[in-house]
Amino acid sequence: MAKKVLIIDDDVDLCLLLSRFLTKKGFVAEVAYSGHKGIALYKTEKFDAVISDYRLGDMDGAKLITLLKAEDPHASIIIITGYSDIKTAVEVIKLGAFDYITKPLIPDEVLAMLNLIMQKNSPGGLAENDQERKQLPVQPATYFKGVSPAALDLYEQAKIVAETNYSVVLYGESGTGKEVIARTIHDLSHRKNKPFVALDCGTLSRELAGSELFGHMKGAFTGALVDKEGHFEMAEGGTLFLDEIGNLSLEVQAGLLRVIQERKFKRVGGNKEIATDVRIIVASNENLKQAYQKGRFREDLYHRFNEFSIYLPPLRERKEDIVPLSEFFLQQCCIETGKTVSGFDEEVLAVFMKHTWPGNLRELRNVVRRSILLTKEGNRILTSTLAPEIIHAYAAPEKVQQYDEVTAISNGNSDIISPDLLKGVASRAEYNTIMAVLQKVNFNKKKAAELLKIDRKTLYNKLKGFQH
Repeated sequence: MAKKVLIIDDDVDLCLLLSRFLTKKGFVAEVAYSGHKGIALYKTEKFDAVISDYRLGDMDGAKLITLLKAEDPHASIIIITGYSDIKTAVEVIKLGAFDYITKPLIPDEVLAMLNLIMQKNSPGGLAENDQERKQLPVQPATYFKGVSPAALDLYEQAKIVAETNYSVVLYGESGTGKEVIARTIHDLSHRKNKPFVALDCGTLSRELAGSELFGHMKGAFTGALVDKEGHFEMAEGGTLFLDEIGNLSLEVQAGLLRVIQERKFKRVGGNKEIATDVRIIVASNENLKQAYQKGRFREDLYHRFNEFSIYLPPLRERKEDIVPLSEFFLQQCCIETGKTVSGFDEEVLAVFMKHTWPGNLRELRNVVRRSILLTKEGNRILTSTLAPEIIHAYAAPEKVQQYDEVTAISNGNSDIISPDLLKGVASRAEYNTIMAVLQKVNFNKKKAAELLKIDRKTLYNKLKGFQH
């Protein structure tokens, strides 16, 4: 059966192009031109994935995710954003988005991400079409040890605590790899042959949190049509990773404390006590000690969890890892996309070193994946495949030189005038103008074209030309 995708965007042309592309690739694509219409459609039909712009006319991506997750905690949502919104886009990951894609959209990037969702939600399941279903290759190791002092210290801490049964609290910004570290601790422990189960507490409503953690019995509440295992049962003998633990309500925290103390629990609506042997690793991007001091987190639960804590540094604090991490993600993404590239141009790596990476490892991975899709088979990744916002800081000195050249011409130094120079200056001026307008309207191409007084097709052609 073909997989169903819901596209939510107020850009009619983008919706049309994306739906046609996905239909050709074997998906069933439906479109909604506002957040409220998209949510209404999701309530009436079953969708395997949702693709939504972050900035909609009637709501933003954060509200959309919250409403969709309230309807279906397991909804797989991809957020479309401009690079000026990267920090916000990474934040909505905490609300439960599967991932984000930056504008301008690359159809193959959308397809690759959808295929990952299908594989994740249905083992071996990818987009189905008239051809035989394909299987994604097995991914290489998901942990990168790193070479920076901060990364090496992080790995040593993980290795030390892995040999114990201590509960662990992981602190760090969004995108720093907390789940990867939790899995690494599991893989280095004596529980490595048992399940590793992750649950994003940031996506759970108070009503559903108990069911997700402890399971429920048929008829326990409206919608409980069958008995269901909770994450504690699924992780039996292994490791349970609870991300964004600070988002759990105080009521659910009380139930969690009881399980940790007594090592047994009851399913929602059930009477039978179930024994549990699970190691718990939790993660938070806020200080849990400060949270309990402010009354948002139980102090007794904090002390139960805080047997060992690890801080994950942001990528900007471990710059020595940027280049090797880029190579690591290159290997992973080539396998994911089925494409081969020969590496990075030196100028690309220089840009990477200067970028501040507000989205941390997640942003770097997405940038590498996007560049691979824009690079011809067998070629090296060039700066032309990078979003203008990434190379902006790196290109600043060149802009000063361009200004000096124009100033010299205006001062009568005609010996440096050449057709190529004039063409280059004009092209760069046009590029800077278009990018300034796009940033002003949050990369809404329809609005940008209107402000620039050109049609949207001309704008698309100019943007495509800037990449070559």
